[in-house]
Amino acid sequence: MTPDVVAQSFYTLPPCRMVDTRNADAPALQPGATRDFVLVGPCGMPSTAKAISINVTIVQAMAGGDLQLFPAGMSSSPTSTINYEPGQTRANNAVVLLGASGVISVKCEASGTVHLIIDVNGYFQ
Repeated sequence: MTPDVVAQSFYTLPPCRMVDTRNADAPALQPGATRDFVLVGPCGMPSTAKAISINVTIVQAMAGGDLQLFPAGMSSSPTSTINYEPGQTRANNAVVLLGASGVISVKCEASGTVHLIIDVNGYFQ
Protein backbone atom coordinates (compact mmCIF):
# COMPACT_ATOMS: atom_id res chain seq x y z
CA MET A 1 0.00 0.00 0.00
CA THR A 2 1.42 3.40 -0.99
CA PRO A 3 0.60 6.39 1.21
CA ASP A 4 -1.35 9.22 -0.41
CA VAL A 5 0.82 12.19 0.58
CA VAL A 6 1.27 15.54 -1.07
CA ALA A 7 4.04 17.67 0.40
CA GLN A 8 4.55 21.01 -1.28
CA SER A 9 7.08 22.87 0.82
CA PHE A 10 10.36 22.07 2.59
CA TYR A 11 11.21 23.71 5.91
CA THR A 12 14.67 23.53 7.47
CA LEU A 13 15.27 22.94 11.16
CA PRO A 14 18.48 23.32 13.15
CA PRO A 15 20.02 19.82 13.32
CA CYS A 16 18.46 18.05 16.28
CA ARG A 17 18.68 14.54 17.74
CA MET A 18 15.25 12.86 17.73
CA VAL A 19 16.19 9.25 18.52
CA ASP A 20 19.18 7.67 20.25
CA THR A 21 18.69 4.07 21.39
CA ARG A 22 21.89 4.27 23.45
CA ASN A 23 20.09 6.61 25.86
CA ALA A 24 16.46 7.46 26.57
CA ASP A 25 15.14 5.55 23.53
CA ALA A 26 16.86 2.33 24.69
CA PRO A 27 17.13 -0.59 24.17
CA ALA A 28 18.99 -1.37 20.94
CA LEU A 29 17.00 -2.50 17.91
CA GLN A 30 16.44 -6.24 17.99
CA PRO A 31 17.11 -8.58 15.05
CA GLY A 32 14.07 -9.18 12.84
CA ALA A 33 11.93 -6.75 14.85
CA THR A 34 10.09 -3.60 13.81
CA ARG A 35 9.93 -0.67 16.21
CA ASP A 36 7.95 2.58 16.01
CA PHE A 37 9.20 6.06 16.86
CA VAL A 38 7.05 9.22 17.23
CA LEU A 39 8.86 12.03 15.43
CA VAL A 40 6.46 14.97 15.76
CA GLY A 41 6.79 17.27 18.73
CA PRO A 42 10.51 17.06 19.52
CA CYS A 43 12.94 19.41 17.77
CA GLY A 44 10.16 21.72 16.59
CA MET A 45 8.61 19.09 14.29
CA PRO A 46 4.99 20.19 13.71
CA SER A 47 2.08 17.75 13.60
CA THR A 48 1.41 18.97 10.03
CA ALA A 49 4.68 17.47 8.71
CA LYS A 50 4.17 14.85 5.98
CA ALA A 51 7.79 13.69 5.61
CA ILE A 52 11.12 14.35 7.31
CA SER A 53 14.68 14.91 6.15
CA ILE A 54 17.01 13.02 8.48
CA ASN A 55 20.47 11.64 9.04
CA VAL A 56 20.30 7.98 10.11
CA THR A 57 23.32 6.63 12.01
CA ILE A 58 23.96 3.11 13.30
CA VAL A 59 26.49 2.27 16.01
CA GLN A 60 27.54 -0.82 17.94
CA ALA A 61 26.25 -3.29 15.34
CA MET A 62 26.62 -6.83 16.66
CA ALA A 63 26.13 -8.33 13.17
CA GLY A 64 25.81 -7.14 9.60
CA GLY A 65 22.40 -6.11 8.35
CA ASP A 66 20.22 -3.25 7.25
CA LEU A 67 17.47 -0.97 8.50
CA GLN A 68 14.32 -0.09 6.61
CA LEU A 69 12.53 3.13 7.61
CA PHE A 70 8.93 3.61 6.47
CA PRO A 71 5.63 5.23 7.53
CA ALA A 72 4.06 3.44 10.50
CA GLY A 73 1.00 1.48 9.46
CA MET A 74 2.38 0.73 5.99
CA SER A 75 4.23 -2.29 4.67
CA SER A 76 7.99 -2.28 5.06
CA SER A 77 10.03 -1.07 2.13
CA PRO A 78 11.94 -3.55 -0.02
CA THR A 79 14.73 -0.95 -0.06
CA SER A 80 17.07 -0.50 2.89
CA THR A 81 17.75 2.94 4.32
CA ILE A 82 21.17 1.96 5.65
CA ASN A 83 23.35 -1.18 5.42
CA TYR A 84 26.13 -2.07 7.86
CA GLU A 85 28.69 -4.66 8.96
CA PRO A 86 29.52 -5.77 12.51
CA GLY A 87 31.24 -3.10 14.57
CA GLN A 88 30.70 -0.34 12.00
CA THR A 89 29.48 3.17 12.64
CA ARG A 90 27.71 4.38 9.50
CA ALA A 91 25.46 7.28 8.54
CA ASN A 92 23.13 7.98 5.64
CA ASN A 93 20.76 10.79 4.69
CA ALA A 94 17.12 9.92 4.06
CA VAL A 95 13.71 11.42 3.45
CA VAL A 96 11.00 9.37 5.12
CA LEU A 97 7.23 9.75 4.90
CA LEU A 98 5.52 9.96 8.27
CA GLY A 99 2.69 7.62 9.20
CA ALA A 100 -0.39 8.54 11.22
CA SER A 101 0.38 10.89 14.11
CA GLY A 102 3.96 11.45 12.87
CA VAL A 103 5.21 7.91 13.50
CA ILE A 104 7.82 5.98 11.51
CA SER A 105 8.62 2.28 11.72
CA VAL A 106 12.16 0.90 11.68
CA LYS A 107 12.68 -2.73 10.67
CA CYS A 108 15.98 -4.32 11.68
CA GLU A 109 17.08 -6.97 9.16
CA ALA A 110 20.08 -8.47 10.97
CA SER A 111 21.10 -11.38 13.16
CA GLY A 112 22.30 -9.11 15.99
CA THR A 113 21.33 -5.91 17.77
CA VAL A 114 22.24 -2.41 16.62
CA HIS A 115 21.82 1.09 18.07
CA LEU A 116 20.04 3.78 16.04
CA ILE A 117 20.49 7.55 16.03
CA ILE A 118 18.16 9.84 14.04
CA ASP A 119 19.00 13.53 13.60
CA VAL A 120 16.44 15.72 11.82
CA ASN A 121 17.32 18.71 9.62
CA GLY A 122 13.98 19.53 8.02
CA TYR A 123 10.48 18.49 7.05
CA PHE A 124 7.97 18.62 4.20
CA GLN A 125 4.36 19.73 4.49
